[in-house]
Amino acid sequence: MGAGHAHRLYRHGHSPVHALPPHTKLAATFAFVVVVVSTPREAMWAFGLYAVLLGLVAFRARVPAGFLLKRLLIEVPFVAFAVLMPFVAEGERVDVLGVSLSVNGLWGAWNVLAKGTLGVATSVLLAATTELREVLLGLQRLKLPPLLVQIASFMIRYGDVITDELRRMRIARESRGFEARGVRHWGVLAKTAGALFIRSYERGERVHLAMVSRGYAGAMPVIDEVTASRAQWSYALTLPFAALVVCVLGWAL
Repeated sequence: MGAGHAHRLYRHGHSPVHALPPHTKLAATFAFVVVVVSTPREAMWAFGLYAVLLGLVAFRARVPAGFLLKRLLIEVPFVAFAVLMPFVAEGERVDVLGVSLSVNGLWGAWNVLAKGTLGVATSVLLAATTELREVLLGLQRLKLPPLLVQIASFMIRYGDVITDELRRMRIARESRGFEARGVRHWGVLAKTAGALFIRSYERGERVHLAMVSRGYAGAMPVIDEVTASRAQWSYALTLPFAALVVCVLGWAL
């Protein structure tokens, strides 16, 4: 099961985190996110400790802070949503610099920002230390339904193909002097989207026929079988276990 070239989110390295089997990292990531989400929002210090734990993982993985911060920009829409919550939420209100804000909205904004940022950072670290092909093998090892693994595999394989097709269509439009400057150009863009869908559908049909002609019967062959030792599992689960201790203290205190 191959996924082609390395994705732009992946950062090649030879750190202990890179060397861990993919299914151990997937399990650790899922467990860590569950613990973070389960932490009470009032325990603000706990989220600071979670950030420190992720910083230690990034240090061990030799992932630069700049690399991580640039990829955290993907959560900007969620930040905008969180900023609006104190203004639109109901309940008790408090004045901050002369502006009336909802107390529940402030707590809700903090909850979204803290947990969302930690979740995105965890995902970025996973992607930075695990190739997409290894992620698929890890999902397969964790007994995810084979159909879902195949769908993810095809999406990864042909996502770049469809993106390249869209790029060629854009170049063709621009070579004919087209520039989308207003509402009157939306029709052209809608036709482009329709043409892209048809081309993608036709390409998928051709790929499926080619696979069937080569013996595809609904299941992809397993090329590599990944395994993990007890020591590797212990090393990978150190992060969620430490986070669980922090979460328990957060509820207790």
